[in-house]
Amino acid sequence: MSNELASVAPRERCVVRYALERHAAERPDAIFAVSDDGRRWTFAETLRRVEETATGLQALGVAQGDPVLLLLPNTLDAVCCLFAVNHLGAICVPVNPAYKGRLLEHVVHNSGARLAIVHPDVVAELVSIERSELTTVVVLGTSALPAGLDRLQVLGAESLKADRASLRPLQRPIEPWDTQSIIYTSGTTGPSKGVLSSYMHSYAATGPHAWCHLRDDDRHLIHMPLFHIGGAFICYMAACRGASIAVVRGFRTDVFWRTVDELGVTVVFLLGAMASFLLKQAPQADDRAHGLRMVFIVPLGGLSQPFRERFGVDVCTIFNMTEISTPLRSELNPEEPNCCGRPRPGVTVRLVDENDCEVLRGEPGELVIRTEQPWAMNHGYNANPEATVQAWRNGWFHTGDVFVTDEEGDFYFVDRRKDMIRRRGENISAYELESELFRHPAIREAAAIGVPSRFGEDDVMVVLALQPGQSLEPEVLLDFLSDRVPHFMLPRYVRTMPALPLTETAKIRKQLLREQGVTADTWDRERAGVRVRAQRFD
Repeated sequence: MSNELASVAPRERCVVRYALERHAAERPDAIFAVSDDGRRWTFAETLRRVEETATGLQALGVAQGDPVLLLLPNTLDAVCCLFAVNHLGAICVPVNPAYKGRLLEHVVHNSGARLAIVHPDVVAELVSIERSELTTVVVLGTSALPAGLDRLQVLGAESLKADRASLRPLQRPIEPWDTQSIIYTSGTTGPSKGVLSSYMHSYAATGPHAWCHLRDDDRHLIHMPLFHIGGAFICYMAACRGASIAVVRGFRTDVFWRTVDELGVTVVFLLGAMASFLLKQAPQADDRAHGLRMVFIVPLGGLSQPFRERFGVDVCTIFNMTEISTPLRSELNPEEPNCCGRPRPGVTVRLVDENDCEVLRGEPGELVIRTEQPWAMNHGYNANPEATVQAWRNGWFHTGDVFVTDEEGDFYFVDRRKDMIRRRGENISAYELESELFRHPAIREAAAIGVPSRFGEDDVMVVLALQPGQSLEPEVLLDFLSDRVPHFMLPRYVRTMPALPLTETAKIRKQLLREQGVTADTWDRERAGVRVRAQRFD
């Protein structure tokens, strides 16, 4: 094992502040970030804006080690805020701006943040929740302020535009093992958990040993949200490696190739559903007339060969999650469908049973992981020691995902042990959705499950038993939920039963409900013509 794989990376390589300063000094005029609104920032311009924003945050009391909430859509300004928080050695806590109600209340409380930077549409959601330590909100944009914010200082974006000459020095250098971010991932038997990630963790997740097929001159499309590692970690990686990013609001099939062309994108991370959408478009004569050279497709399914042959790009796949650092990766253009690759250098993996005993080759087992480099994975869940101990039991991080291996050593995903639903890249906590369902007075029992989607991953299904004498139309249920959960958590399928099946210990038999799937008596939102629109943050 090389010394590089046994030690943390140097500060100037993995800490965003120092990497950005280095690139701005060495090649100030090189382009770092572009956007579909026409803006283009060089490394020097990016550093200037980051320093101005960091100075403003510092004047508002943000200090090294403080958590700062970001509830923002994908924009260059959001990336600037992401970097500015870390420029102070503070902890960035990016959160889905669509969160509302108890989901929003939970992350505000768990983060312990005193300051948040938000989209204007988020301000109204803060009125009806307990705001814990939150005392100051900076709004990026204009909107009429709702009533009920009397104990909250609400400031405009101009408060973040300060003279960077006033930026005070750090109390101490930012170290690779310092906490860089808290990113919330779906809970299983409880509320969402805030993953504590160090600078070394985010660097290892997309660094040269994990994403080994990248070049330093690549331009990465940031269409995954900044509150996911598919957005935030790729931004961090580009800054550390001296690559560049193209920031757009989100994935759109109809303009994807035009965006690639106009913004000079060379590498993109695609969810399997996104790749399927692109393949379902009618073939065009110019399908290969673009500058894209490589795509990550996750999960791969059987998409590698058709995507490569049609669009003329190299394909790679990986297995990763918020807590880990790409332990499995494929070579370019894998041929085996559903393969997740093999362990990368510096990572040790095992497949184990429920007692953490290793299973035989070919038998399914939960993937558990260790890394040789210190701090190359999460260092726990924020303010949740019980979940941290459970995940890290016996000295291995437990992914909760079941795999099998073949004779060649390739890993294949089998199933999730977690009670979690994954819809088009969004991890949905069944527990959190069920908690909101139980708030409806007509519902006696409720189970939220994932059922296979024709686009890959899951569609959301809820199975209900109602109180005696009660009725509940699915459309009414959707109206009820739409004020309480983000659009992506709204169920497509609703099934009502006299009583849900239970185990001997009175737990709902979700596996049986999954096996039954969409039954003849299940209401289908799409078939009923009920449309759910994603919340837009213009």
